Amino acid sequence: MIIANRIDGRLIHGQVANLWATKLNITRFMVIDDEVAQSTIDKQGLKLATPAGVRLSVLPVAKAAENILAGRYDSQRLMVIAKKPDRFLELINQGVDLDVLNVGNMSQTDETKSITRSINVTDKDINDFKAIQQKGVKITAQMVPNDKAEDFMTLIKG
Repeated sequence: MIIANRIDGRLIHGQVANLWATKLNITRFMVIDDEVAQSTIDKQGLKLATPAGVRLSVLPVAKAAENILAGRYDSQRLMVIAKKPDRFLELINQGVDLDVLNVGNMSQTDETKSITRSINVTDKDINDFKAIQQKGVKITAQMVPNDKAEDFMTLIKG
């Protein structure tokens, strides 16, 4: 069952691996990303970053949706992680129900504008977030479990 959904440009790293996994008692990380799923080097790095006792799946979005809908993770505590909101929008469009999407870290590039110290978005990202919200998903901004979760959509409008 899906316990948490997080956007994090770094995918699996200290905050996710240690703080979030421990706090939520996660038993499997699922990284959804078509490109990363095809990269042996990226997958190796993610394996190294995954804490002992936590399983890892790195899947294209369509395969992730198929596995979730087939009930393959029903007995596990799953944290779904992606770099960008479009991955989650595609997951939802494939039929996966999400309650809450937590936005952690989105890196700065030439095309992004800063929303918070650690979240930078493009116009496409904003449109994807709006589409996700229209599907009934609550979107929050929260770096670490001890931070207060903020309403992400009010940050975008701000």
